Amino acid sequence: MKEIAGGIVNGIKELFNFPLYSGKDVSITASTILLIIISCIIAFYILKLIRRLITSKLPLEDKGKFVSIFKFVNYIVYIIVVIIVLSSSGVNLTVLLTASAALFVGLGFALQYLFQDIISGVLIIVDQSLHVGDVVEIDGKVARVIDIKLRTTRAITRDDKIVIIPNHFFLTDIIYNYTQNHKTTRETITVGVAYGSDTALVKKILLKSLESQDGVLKKPKPNVIFNDFGDSALVFNLNFYISDSFTDPSIKSDVRFKIDQLFREHNVTIPFPQRDVHIFNK
Repeated sequence: MKEIAGGIVNGIKELFNFPLYSGKDVSITASTILLIIISCIIAFYILKLIRRLITSKLPLEDKGKFVSIFKFVNYIVYIIVVIIVLSSSGVNLTVLLTASAALFVGLGFALQYLFQDIISGVLIIVDQSLHVGDVVEIDGKVARVIDIKLRTTRAITRDDKIVIIPNHFFLTDIIYNYTQNHKTTRETITVGVAYGSDTALVKKILLKSLESQDGVLKKPKPNVIFNDFGDSALVFNLNFYISDSFTDPSIKSDVRFKIDQLFREHNVTIPFPQRDVHIFNK
């Protein structure tokens, strides 16, 4: 009986010590792989416990940000665990790293944008330069951010299309964030009237066009700026404030309809461009 038990034990030892890969200075056995799997499982549950303990004390809006960063930390921890297990199993990591140097260089070039996006995502979440709900302008398109992940950010445009933005764009390019400081933004409508128009009446009409307009804030108060003496018109800027810049085009359109209606009622003319042509006979 003892001989049978001993044989089983020896068989198990031989199975665990069976070399899956054997080189000049490197030997990886089945026990090494099994130890890596067990260590990663233990690390998984420890990290999961840590994540639960921390997120239970965080506000709801910060939980998603922490989870994104924690995913990146998970990858680093697993890599460290694998390195420690291989080193403790007698694997010469220096030989492995030297032999794989060319491979690592190739992978580095192939994955440079991936890691650039990941690092950028971590920085965005840590310094809070971008939040879900922010209205941004990128490549001439205005969009509202709906999801910030570790590698990419998703936003929805005004025409209801999804834009997937690599996170490094937010660090390498100039991005307009309409709502970084607060939700209120100032909008401007530019209009020209004919020379000789009553400028006081024009100002009154422009302000009146906002009185019943949905989405336009009463405070800060709207204002009218006499902007310039143009080539063909007196140029005015109507400045007003809104709390949702994402709906900006529809609000501006409604205000322009109202301005046109009021100008017609008060006989205020929006002139066509004019040019004087002088013909000289030689």
